[in-house]
Amino acid sequence: MTKSLIIGTGSSLPDKIITNDDLAKIVDTNDEWISVRTGIKSRRVTNAQESTSDLAIAAAVKALEAANIRANSLDLIIVATSSPDYLNFPSTACIVQEKLGAKCAAFDLSAACSGFVYALTVGSQFIDSGMYKNVLVIGADALTKFLNWEDRNTCVLFGDGAGAVVLQRNDKSDDGILSSYLAADGSGADILINPGGGARNPINEDIIKRKENYIQMDGKSVFRFSIKVIVEGIEKVLEKANLLKKDIDFLIPHQANIRIIDHAVAKLGLSPSQVYVNIQDYGNTSAATIPIALDEAVRKGKLKKEMIVVTIGFGAGLTWGSNVIRWGY
Repeated sequence: MTKSLIIGTGSSLPDKIITNDDLAKIVDTNDEWISVRTGIKSRRVTNAQESTSDLAIAAAVKALEAANIRANSLDLIIVATSSPDYLNFPSTACIVQEKLGAKCAAFDLSAACSGFVYALTVGSQFIDSGMYKNVLVIGADALTKFLNWEDRNTCVLFGDGAGAVVLQRNDKSDDGILSSYLAADGSGADILINPGGGARNPINEDIIKRKENYIQMDGKSVFRFSIKVIVEGIEKVLEKANLLKKDIDFLIPHQANIRIIDHAVAKLGLSPSQVYVNIQDYGNTSAATIPIALDEAVRKGKLKKEMIVVTIGFGAGLTWGSNVIRWGY
């Protein structure tokens, strides 16, 4: 049976680092307040010249090098992002395609912090159906460009970054993506939202005056939602793969809040060594958190062939989803 095998990973982060102590100088907060509530100590932030596509391209180049294939061998590029270079068009994926020198289909996918899980699922379906052989999947966001730096409820949480994987058709073994689970609940669309700038509320003086061009969040509601779906999503995807919690070898969760991750670890009966956490260094990079963590885990030698690796993402929309992967290299 054909499966989609991850054959290369890559990631990219801006050079600029903003620590909690740095934030304490511009907003009413402190290192202890942020660290205890979120687990975040610092985050990476793009400069005025950097954008989402720059991060995506750098991550993609590393993933292609790791996979030992050229960009002109790609059949499809999917970029999961909530912060595209341009609001309507062209897609960030098309910008990435041109910069890489690829000649393939390309499109963006918007599912907020669940974006990479959604994109990995979509990319694998193109391969599993027999339509394509090589697919580049990227999760990239520069959400700090949409933050109100006077709002401590949001500005302390997010960072910028990108991660990428190369998927390839595998007909020779059982390694690859075993199952995926995607879900959404639009009734919670307003609890994490960037209200201004789209067709509903185009940017104008009133939108800017009300600061609706920035991300807004009901933190308590988002936390309750995340606590509920993180374990549920993992249980659903394991069931689809005919696996149990005890079968998990390694978990790569969305890096939104350390308390959410700790809740999942306890419920699943995992040890800290079975879970990758880097939220302390990068904050919440939205669609990029999972592929960045995946790339770091690979490069640190934490993933071994035949390991059962589970991803779980959750975020605005509301959306959530999970993948089960039998690691193949």
